[in-house]
Amino acid sequence: MHLDHPELYPHRHTYSAASPVRPDGTRRALRIGLGGPVGSGKTATVAALCRALRDELSVAVVTNDIYTREDAEFLLRNAVLPPERIAAVETGACPHTAIRDDISANLEAIEDLEAVFSSSGAGPLDLVLVESGGDNLTATFSKGLVDAQIFVIDVAGGDDIPRKGGPGITTADLLVVNKTDLAPYVGVDLEGMARDAKAQRGELPAVFTSLVAEGGVEPVTAWVRAQLAAWTAAP
Repeated sequence: MHLDHPELYPHRHTYSAASPVRPDGTRRALRIGLGGPVGSGKTATVAALCRALRDELSVAVVTNDIYTREDAEFLLRNAVLPPERIAAVETGACPHTAIRDDISANLEAIEDLEAVFSSSGAGPLDLVLVESGGDNLTATFSKGLVDAQIFVIDVAGGDDIPRKGGPGITTADLLVVNKTDLAPYVGVDLEGMARDAKAQRGELPAVFTSLVAEGGVEPVTAWVRAQLAAWTAAP
């Protein structure tokens, strides 16, 4: 894929946008995908979002790993949500294939979660977070799977990451630059990263986070709340 030549490299989404309503006509849960390179802090971001939102929203998570359930098990060990709210997909191949090319396993997991909670006394889900396994800067989600995408990078990967671009950097609805607390130790210029992100993304937002700090996930949480407010207010 090359964003400058769409006529030569067409978009690879193979599914149209998912219907915003459930079979019974009610508006379904908002689906937000999180992608990014290995070690960037995707699972930690998911965990922090769950802790911040679980008391006000009905939240569930679907994780993607190649041959393991490691990310789901991390969330379970840290008790960020009850076990019945966390589903794991073993992709058997590069994680991006299960979030972009053949999304059937993820769709099934989401729909199963929606069905369980819609028919239970707990009430329907408000939000489903779909976490991709670690991938490179090209990881993008199918619009048939999620309604919005967060792409997570970290400063330890180098301050040239935003400048390198790639679909994850340039097209994600929110770019998260994580682990800002490490910047002094790895010689990273955060202001330069912000300028490069702006140059690559235009008006699309980018936030800087340090999840080890008190309230470090708040910029992401605020963005998710805004997305959910717009989703629920839509006709």
